[in-house]
Amino acid sequence: MSYKLDGSILEVCNCNVLCPCCIGEDADNGSCCAAIAHHFDKGSIDDIEVSGLTVACATFIPGNILQGNWQVAVYIDDRATDVQFEALSSVYRGERGGPLADFAHMYGKIVSIERAPIIFDLQGGKGKLDIGVDIHAELEPYWSPSGAPAVLLGNSISTTPCSPAIISKASAYRMKNPLLKVDLNLTGHNATQGHFNFQA
Repeated sequence: MSYKLDGSILEVCNCNVLCPCCIGEDADNGSCCAAIAHHFDKGSIDDIEVSGLTVACATFIPGNILQGNWQVAVYIDDRATDVQFEALSSVYRGERGGPLADFAHMYGKIVSIERAPIIFDLQGGKGKLDIGVDIHAELEPYWSPSGAPAVLLGNSISTTPCSPAIISKASAYRMKNPLLKVDLNLTGHNATQGHFNFQA
């Protein structure tokens, strides 16, 4: 097995709640600018242990999500060793197959792969994400009448395949990446959280 990655995801974008990209419709603003972070509670790539690390992507999606040509900046936890960095880079470039290669097929260009300090904090349904000085987001879920988080399952495009996506809202979302030509400072926009299990 090339890799096995299990953990939690935080995702935020500049669309309204709910992001229409999740059902293959056009983004609310003509393009979708998203930050997606994977924290590995347990993870290995071949025999390389990556548990406890986080990888995040800043993604610019021009037009409809299904048309591809995504522009992506990849941030790898600055605590990763050189060996871990290279292994994670190959997974996120799509070179090792599996679900992350499916996403990589949608990329038009990876503009950068770099180290960054990443804060991934998830407490009682509330999430906080900091990626260097480029990205900051704070989010919390919507709640169903039963008191459980409201979820989305079976959508056309999912960053949490085979697992419910918890519908959330970002009270703060900032992203600045010159390579992606993105400079955002927003409140009250779409966010999701969830669990992933990626294997190849």
